[in-house]
Amino acid sequence: MSNNIQKLIKQSNNPKLLLEAFEFAKEAYQGKTRSFGENYIDHAVNVALILQEMNLDQKTILAGLLHDIADTNDLAGKKIILETVAKKFGTDVAKIVEKNSKLNKIYYATRTRFKEQETLSKENAENLRKMFFAIAEDLSVVLIDLASRIDGLGKISNLPQHMQKTYATETLEIFVPVANRLGLGEIKTKLEDLSFQYLYPEKFTWLKENIKEKYEQRQKYLKKFIPHLKKIFSKERIPYLDINYRAKSYWSTYQKLLTHNMDFERIHDLVALRVIVKDVATCYKALGIIHKYYKPISKEINDYIAKPKINGYKSLHTTVFLESENPTGSVASNTKVPSEIGAPVSEMQIRTAEMQQDAQFGVCAHWSYKEKINLQKEGAKFEWTSSIPEFWKTFNIDFFSGQIFAFTPKGDVIVLPQGSTPVDFAYAVHSDIGNHCESAKIDGKIITLSETLKNGDVVEIITNKKRKPSYDWLTFVKTGFAKSHIKKLITSIPTSLFSVPNFVKNKITEISQEVKKRRDEKLQFKKEGPAQIFLAGQKGMMVTIAKCCSPASSDVVKAYLTRHRAAVLHKNSCANLQKLSQKSPEKIVDASWK
Repeated sequence: MSNNIQKLIKQSNNPKLLLEAFEFAKEAYQGKTRSFGENYIDHAVNVALILQEMNLDQKTILAGLLHDIADTNDLAGKKIILETVAKKFGTDVAKIVEKNSKLNKIYYATRTRFKEQETLSKENAENLRKMFFAIAEDLSVVLIDLASRIDGLGKISNLPQHMQKTYATETLEIFVPVANRLGLGEIKTKLEDLSFQYLYPEKFTWLKENIKEKYEQRQKYLKKFIPHLKKIFSKERIPYLDINYRAKSYWSTYQKLLTHNMDFERIHDLVALRVIVKDVATCYKALGIIHKYYKPISKEINDYIAKPKINGYKSLHTTVFLESENPTGSVASNTKVPSEIGAPVSEMQIRTAEMQQDAQFGVCAHWSYKEKINLQKEGAKFEWTSSIPEFWKTFNIDFFSGQIFAFTPKGDVIVLPQGSTPVDFAYAVHSDIGNHCESAKIDGKIITLSETLKNGDVVEIITNKKRKPSYDWLTFVKTGFAKSHIKKLITSIPTSLFSVPNFVKNKITEISQEVKKRRDEKLQFKKEGPAQIFLAGQKGMMVTIAKCCSPASSDVVKAYLTRHRAAVLHKNSCANLQKLSQKSPEKIVDASWK
């Protein structure tokens, strides 16, 4: 038994159940190796260990250990496996495992595009992220796949170089933005740096060699600076829980260097100071004191507490010159630290302990709140606890539940409403393809045009220039775009193509003539206006025509006086007029056209 599984079992709340899951997974994965050359069971244990280090619940850890177990095209075999998992470890675990097996569908687009050495468009990449959430549905499924990706990135050196780049690009295009949106700062950083070294190995090596000395210089300076900042806080009576620093990730540093002409001296958060305090009020007090002693760069002051980032990140950021601006006072005179790097400038991040926890672990922190666990050993001195909000107890990713995401054979993602069919898909690709749609295939198999599409389907539309839209299509298409094009084409088809009985033709002619007559009368009335209408023998009053019965000049009419003294003209036979007559007979006046 490996050290990792021993560690996993030792730290588990239910070691017996975890051991049983390990033995079950070991047998199921027997003889199977991943494309990296690693045994599936070793990967599964590593994923479960990453999840356990996040302090996630046992259900998620068990599912992480079993997450690849249903990854098979044998539908009957898959069903048996999932039923066994449900029986042994619960239906919740089985559902998570089943959803994880479906996530492989999102790779169709990336593998198809990258095989042809094409890149993903911004729209396609964003749709793939939405598809990821739509298929996952459950937050546990997302976290398991992110943990799997972290472990996988550490093993891809055995793959051919083009596959390494595909895997790394997939990570940066899909998984990093997903981790960022969920506020998973630590996971995001790991994924970025692991991808960077495979995607741009030469640039990664160059940066690592050139940044090492910069990191060391700034860390050395900040180590000397922190005691002086602590003295200032003590003097100003600002209580703090901790003051430390963190180095910027390689990928983030490289992205910032690109915007600053590769000038390291213009990056002020290469190593940033973190000030952890007890509450929000103290955050703002600490910011004020820092600005009292150290000159800030005004354009680099950001209040992410009042206006959090889109992923929920909260903190106060300021960038200051670390030489004191206050020449008086015993503390100020001691704040000048000898610098080996000239006049130092550094970013400072001020936040509460809870904000710090969320910044690193995002939604994972809520598992910790629920169990009142600290996510970091060094965080033991932060005695914070918080009960989990009701929202997180039953958290499901359902914001894309009304949509489905399907692929074209080339790997483009088409987004459609739930219940859409191949005809909707065809029109979404192009109106001409929809107009001449004859049949469709899903994953290479012929299907009916009315079949409902599912997330991840690869849909191929077969067209025929002689084919035209059918009336039947209107009974099953979902999108307004498809319906409008179908109706437009149907009404433009010449009637000579159909054998229409004479009585139908006569009825159509009769209706058309009546409609024309009504239209002409309305146009005439608009032209001549109310001048030709007499109310109680008088003309010239403001009159409008009731929409409920649309009286014409040939109809017997009466008018209803509104409270604004405008008259509404109705047919005598109008049901609405009858009701108004009973309710307010004094407001009914005789009317005539002459």
